Amino acid sequence: MSSIARIILDDNEMLEKAIKRFKRMVEKEGIIREYKKREYFEKPSTILNRKNKALQRKLLKKSRKGPSKSKTE
Repeated sequence: MSSIARIILDDNEMLEKAIKRFKRMVEKEGIIREYKKREYFEKPSTILNRKNKALQRKLLKKSRKGPSKSKTE
């Protein structure tokens, strides 16, 4: 990710408030999450296995809920 999080500090803004605003911006843009994901090299096969397992968990969770009821019934 090549974006840089920046905030402009107002003249009468408290530093703690600016830091809080910066942290929210970094969290929203997902910079920390992206850094942790790219911290170590992950083989393409490992990435594929992780995505397939996540998909299986999602489908299993969806199947446990049961069929959804339509509004017309």
